[in-house]
Amino acid sequence: MEINELITYLFTPIAQIAIIMAIAEIVKQLGLKSKYIPLVDLGLGLIAGLLVYTAHQGYSPIEGIVVGFALGLSACGTFSGVKNLIEK
Repeated sequence: MEINELITYLFTPIAQIAIIMAIAEIVKQLGLKSKYIPLVDLGLGLIAGLLVYTAHQGYSPIEGIVVGFALGLSACGTFSGVKNLIEK
């Protein structure tokens, strides 16, 4: 595996998940109830999937939506997992 493939397929999605989590935390700090944060994660994931993967990576819109859902759900799950580890 070349370094470009490693960056494209591993580091870029990890960074996108971290950015989605950070933006969702900012939205929560601005006053949105915690129960709506998963929807924010999904929305931000869809935006990232459509903008990054469809526009710049050459994916089809359906593939961009699927990747976006995966990013949003990953951000939501990662946040939930870290939260559960800290609280217990």
